[in-house]
Amino acid sequence: MAAVETRQTVRAQAKWVRSSARKARLVTDLIRGRSVPEARTILAFSKRAVAEDVEKVLRSAIANAESRPDLHWNGDDLVIVAAYANEGPTLKRHRARARGRVGRILKRSCHITLELAPSPAALAAAATAAARPKRERAPKQTEEPATTETETAETPTEETESES
Repeated sequence: MAAVETRQTVRAQAKWVRSSARKARLVTDLIRGRSVPEARTILAFSKRAVAEDVEKVLRSAIANAESRPDLHWNGDDLVIVAAYANEGPTLKRHRARARGRVGRILKRSCHITLELAPSPAALAAAATAAARPKRERAPKQTEEPATTETETAETPTEETESES
């Protein structure tokens, strides 16, 4: 039987976003597999309106990762493992057309989901930090070292007056 590796991830989801799933998928495909700072840059310079909604979900996922006390993850060390947009419910509206007919208007929505996990480099750094022995403090000295107080002779400052 093969060993299955379970990887801890943090997830955030935005439901009923008023954009079609196809338009949201074009943006989520750009950031999938990228690091968080790189994904933020891509979303900031994207011309698509749904990029703002995806960025909002990304900020939520980062906040979820940083607020969990058992993980202690830093937001900049995370990678977007999964990013997808599923179809949500469609609102059906009608518009009057010529000769008594009706034109159907479909107002689509989607559910955007992002999953974050620590990058392999961050995991390796955390593993080496955990394996490194912690420093031990030197024992406190019971005797105070003899301090020699050197008396500083106060020398009066000579003021020179310039004669004109």
